[in-house]
Amino acid sequence: MIKLKRILCPTDLSTESDEALRYAVALTSAYDAKLLLLHCNKNEGGDNHPESDMARLFSESLAPHLGLTELHKLNWEGIVARNVDVVGEAIVEEALRLQVDLIVMRSRRRGRVAVLLGSTAEMVSELAPCPVLITHPREREWVGLATGQIDLKRILVACDFSPDSSLALNYGFSLAQEYQAEVHFLHVLPQAGHEEPELAWSTSSEGSAYKFVAQKLQQAIPKEAYLWCNVVSAVRVGKAYEEVLAYAKANEIDLICMGVSGDSSTLSKVLGSNVDRVLREAPCPVFIARPSTVSAPYVSIEQLDEASARA
Repeated sequence: MIKLKRILCPTDLSTESDEALRYAVALTSAYDAKLLLLHCNKNEGGDNHPESDMARLFSESLAPHLGLTELHKLNWEGIVARNVDVVGEAIVEEALRLQVDLIVMRSRRRGRVAVLLGSTAEMVSELAPCPVLITHPREREWVGLATGQIDLKRILVACDFSPDSSLALNYGFSLAQEYQAEVHFLHVLPQAGHEEPELAWSTSSEGSAYKFVAQKLQQAIPKEAYLWCNVVSAVRVGKAYEEVLAYAKANEIDLICMGVSGDSSTLSKVLGSNVDRVLREAPCPVFIARPSTVSAPYVSIEQLDEASARA
C-alpha cells in the first residue's frame, strides 16, 4: 500500500494552476498526510506577492477544493521559494528539502511550437526525487468536483519490463487495491524498422514476440491482485506513446501510470520521450513513478526563518 506523509503541490495562485489542489487535497485527506503548498517568486516585479498576503492567498486557493473538509482540519503549510530562476528546478529542490512523497501539479497544454522548449511539468517529472502526479485541462476526472472524493475506476500501467515500469506497476496495483479499480496492463511492440527512441520497449521481432510478451505480462501481475481487482493485459504494435494514448481514450482510463527511463540523450531531448508525449496529450491524469531519493532532513519554513534571523 502506498504511504504518503507529505504531498507537495506547486501553485502560481492562478485558477488554472489551483485545479491540481483538488487532487492534492483529496489525497492529503485520504492518506492523512501533510499538504505543502509551494509558490515560486521569480524576482520579477509583477510576480511577487507581499509576504503578509501569502497566508491569505494560499487559503483562498484551498477554499474551493476542500469539499467536505474544512480548512482548519486540513494539515497544510504554505511555502514561498524566493528569487527563483527556473521554476522546475525550484520545485525539485523544495521536494528534496521537504522530504515529500508525492508532487501533485498542473500541466498546461502546449502548442507544437513550444514542444522543443520543454515544460515545468516535464522537467519535474524527469528530475523529481519522488513520484509525480500530473493533471491537465479537459481531462477525465476522478476526484469529485463537489465532494472531493476519490473515484478511481480504471488504471492503465504502461509496461516495457524495465525497472522504471516495474515501479509504475507497483504503484498502479497499490492504488487499484486501495480504490478497488480495474487495472489495464499494456506493452507496446515497436513496428518493424521503427528507429525512434522509446522507453526501452521490447526489441524482439513482432511475429515471435507477441505471444512471448503476452505471457510475460501475465507473469508480472501479482497473483493476489486477482483477488481484489479485475486485471486486463494487452499487447499493441506501433509507437509507444500513440498506443498508450489511444488505449487510454478507447478504454476510458482514469489514470495512466508510467515509469521514467532517465534517457537524457540529445536525440531523445529533441524528439521527446514517451512520457513527455503522453503528458502533452493524455486524456486523464498521469502518475510518473520515480524511486524516492530523498535523504535530506525535513526543514519547516518556520525553522528556516529562525535560522535566517539568527544569521
